[in-house]
Amino acid sequence: MGQVVFVSAGPGAADLITLRGARALAAADVVLFDALTDPALRELAPHAVWIDVGKRGFCHSTKQTAINAALVKQAQTHERVVRLKGGDASIFGRLEEELQALAEAGIASEVVPGVTAAIAAAAQTQRPLTRRGLGRSVSLTTAMTQAGELQAARSADTEVFYMAGRQLSALARKLAEAGWPADTAVSVVSKAGCKDALCSDHRLDTLAAAALLHKGRPTVVTVGAGASPVRSHPALSQALPTISSINSGLATDQTRLETLND
Repeated sequence: MGQVVFVSAGPGAADLITLRGARALAAADVVLFDALTDPALRELAPHAVWIDVGKRGFCHSTKQTAINAALVKQAQTHERVVRLKGGDASIFGRLEEELQALAEAGIASEVVPGVTAAIAAAAQTQRPLTRRGLGRSVSLTTAMTQAGELQAARSADTEVFYMAGRQLSALARKLAEAGWPADTAVSVVSKAGCKDALCSDHRLDTLAAAALLHKGRPTVVTVGAGASPVRSHPALSQALPTISSINSGLATDQTRLETLND
């Protein structure tokens, strides 16, 4: 009976995997990998058997029950099994179901954390998801529920929606219904962490325009405080002094000193 290590590959480029994840991958006998993991990761485990168990929305996908069964089977016949997941395994990665299947079969497991797509999108656009005095809370939401229903809310200063690329028009309507103003900043990033990542800025009432640009690509949508460009955020521009305001203040102070000396 072997052990299964859930390795979070990170989004996009292979070098976003953690050192711990890379070491686990290098030691693997068998790797069951997701659709969005970088093929370059194979170089870290050239002697392992690689099994495709990928899933993609609106496409042919491996059923979850089949993945669970494959994990158990491989762990019963191999010592070191890696379940390679894109992003972070614990964020919309169906991790719970796979952990349960292994536990029921008496198979030991370990989870290696990684970079999730929301963090990669924030890094790609250089827009912190939290902002001092502006954004104290972040919500990660899958736009599509298990029942196929699109959902959106206003539960945090910054809302990040996964798997929303094909539903941007509907998402904009749902966000407006949830109370987000029409001029709310929205950042859309597809293939975050990849060399061919695309980023676009919108207001909530123009979000639908991003659909064509990001069509057919895994997409992350950031709404609210964390979506605004750092330098042009109105609240930030008020909170942080500019060079001109500093110079103006110094000139005023100098005039006051000269008046006092007179």
